[in-house]
Formats: sequence, structure tokens, C-alpha cells
Amino acid sequence: MTERAPIIQSLLDTDLYKFTMLQVILHQFPQTHSVYEFRCRNQETDYPLAEIQQELEWELDALCQLRFQEDELDYLRSLRFIRSDFVDYLELFQLKRRFVKISPDEQGRLNIRIEGPMVQAMFFEIFILAIVNELYFRRLETPEILAEGERRLQIKVAQLHEIAKQQNPADPPFVISDFGTRRRYTRVWQEHVVRTLLAAEPDIVRGTSNVYLAKKLNITPIGTMAHEFLQAFQALDVRLRNFQKAALEAWVHEYRGDLGIALTDVVGMDAFLVDFDLYFAKLFDGLRHDSGDPYIWGDKAYRHYQKLKIDSRTKMLTFSDGLNIEKSWALHQYFKDRFKTSFGIGTNLTNDLGHTPLNIVLKLVECNRQSVAKLSDSPGKTMTNNRTFLAYLRQVFNVPEQGETENNR
Repeated sequence: MTERAPIIQSLLDTDLYKFTMLQVILHQFPQTHSVYEFRCRNQETDYPLAEIQQELEWELDALCQLRFQEDELDYLRSLRFIRSDFVDYLELFQLKRRFVKISPDEQGRLNIRIEGPMVQAMFFEIFILAIVNELYFRRLETPEILAEGERRLQIKVAQLHEIAKQQNPADPPFVISDFGTRRRYTRVWQEHVVRTLLAAEPDIVRGTSNVYLAKKLNITPIGTMAHEFLQAFQALDVRLRNFQKAALEAWVHEYRGDLGIALTDVVGMDAFLVDFDLYFAKLFDGLRHDSGDPYIWGDKAYRHYQKLKIDSRTKMLTFSDGLNIEKSWALHQYFKDRFKTSFGIGTNLTNDLGHTPLNIVLKLVECNRQSVAKLSDSPGKTMTNNRTFLAYLRQVFNVPEQGETENNR
């Protein structure tokens, strides 16, 4: 294989919530063991993903040589919610290649399994997804594709300019952030997109989930928790029925008011709100939407805050599921009189060049040798490797089956 620069060149080139979740796990559950499995949800791809296996193996070897640099550690120390002892741990941190196994199947699909201590395993996810995307699209890239990507990017710039004109200064601000690291076309393209949109409308484009870009461009790193954080508590030492409360309590204990956006859809919004009582509703600044109808979800959140006699205008709704600028603006208009809003836009920002994007995920499926699962509000996004456990989880939280489940293939 021809020697070239690796795709991942900094351990900061990942999403902020990898650091925030890792800090909690290290401080409170350092011995947790975990298993993550890769899925490609696309029914068809331009060529079998298994063809990139050799390049992927090389990239992972390179990734596992990286260490945090002094300026990167100083940057992490500058973030109020990152503790100094955690940065001391990161100074010694290095990903271990032995925890990742890659194999193709007979259909040409790519099987990736990460198994090991959660303080190692959880940190691989964004890197691997970004590498798979870049390797896959590298073979499809042409000057015409890049020109189409630039044309679409300039349309987004024009949309932001138009929204800036329509924005009422009396309304809560319309704020978007880049959430596209895991689905990006390439590392270089993501930076180009963020730079372009930031230059166009800095009052609208406020941040990125990518810590490397946040540091480089001097913008806000965005993120709190992902599904894997709450899922892990299904296998930690609490009753299954209480796993959401235990996860939220651990978060509050760690951050004590910082990073106050809670993810709602690990067992669905309805089951989440049962656990999100007055105590948590006052402690957390708001909620994040990641599956299901966003309007129905937001209306449920509004009724819940009303029932608890909390002024919803003091709370934030963060939307992050399949968004583009147009959808985000429409949601802002709908909720602006009842909530503050923010929008994390992923694929539509960093992989909108004309190709069908890869819909790939790397999800936690086991924790401490027990199955865990996500009961998504969107049919088809539920994921587990154990249908028996999934049925039990549905029963405990009274969640009816909605559609196809992603299982081991």
C-alpha cells in the first residue's frame, strides 16, 4: 500500500461527547467492559464496503500511534467542565489496536467489532466512522463531484443570508452547529464547509461537535451525551427500570450544572418523560431530539414542562436528527415562542455532494457481558444483538413494537 498521510491526524478530531462521556466512565465506572458493532443501513452501495478493508486496517494502525499533543491537552484543560485529572489521564492515553476486529462477510459487507474496556472502546467510534466514509468516497471523488458540492454549499450560504434577514431580534436566536464528523465526505471537506458557513453568518453558525475544528477555528465545541452513555446503565448495578434515572444522576454528579442537555430517545420519549421528573427537569437545561417526529416530540416536551409548572421558555430544545437548514428554520419558527432552540446538522452539511451518503453506525450492543439496546422513536433505528433482551426492555418500559429491528446479520 502506498505510503500517505493518515486520515485521522489528531485525537481531537472527534466529537466532544466522546470526551464528556469518557470522563464520567473513567471517574465512576472505570472497569466497565463493552462491545460495539458496526452497521451499514444502506440497502445498496456503489461498491462493497469490504473492498476498503486493507486500507481501513492501515488507517487503524496509524490511529493507534497517535497521542495527545501538549497544545491539545492545554485546550482541553481550558474547557470548564473537563477536570484536570482527566486531562492527566489523556496525556498517557493511546488507543489499542487489539480491541478492533474487522472481517468481511459473504455479501461483501464489512463487519467491525470493538470489544474491550469502555474507556478504550467508546473512543474508537467517531474515528472509525469518519475513516470508513473517507475511504469509501475517495474512490468516487471527481472534480465534478467537488464542484457540485461547492454549488450546494453556496446554496446553504444563501439560505443563511436569507434567514438572517428574516430573524426577528425579539425572538430567541436561530443557532446551528456542525454535527457531521462521523458522516463527512472527507476531513478537508468538513473544515471547508464549516469555515465557509462560519464566515457567511457567524451569528447563526455557532459551533461544531468536532473538538479539533472548534480549537482550530476558535468556535464553541458542542455536545453532551450519546445513546451509549444511557444504554450502559442497562447493564450497570441498577434495576433496569431505573437505568435512565441512574444515568442522569451520574451525569449531574459529574458536571454539576454544566452540559445540561439530556438525550431522550434511548427507550422513547414517552418512557423518558416518566423518569424526567421535576428534579431532573430543573437540573437539566433542556432536551435533545434524535428520532421520531420532531414536532410531536417538542409538543410532548412542552406539555411536560407545563405539567411541572416550569417556564419552557427557559429551556432549550436541541434537534439533531436528519436536519438541513430549511427544516431547522421551520422547527425554530414553530417552537420559538415556547423554547430556546438549537440545531445540530450532520450529513446535510458535511456530505452533500450528490452521492448517496453512507448511513453507517457503530453502536454499543453489550456492556459488562450483558446485552443492551436502544428503542428508537424511529422504526428501523432500534438496535440490539439480542431479541430476547429487546422484548424484555419493551415490556419493562411498556414500549410497543414499531417496525424493523437492526439485528446481527
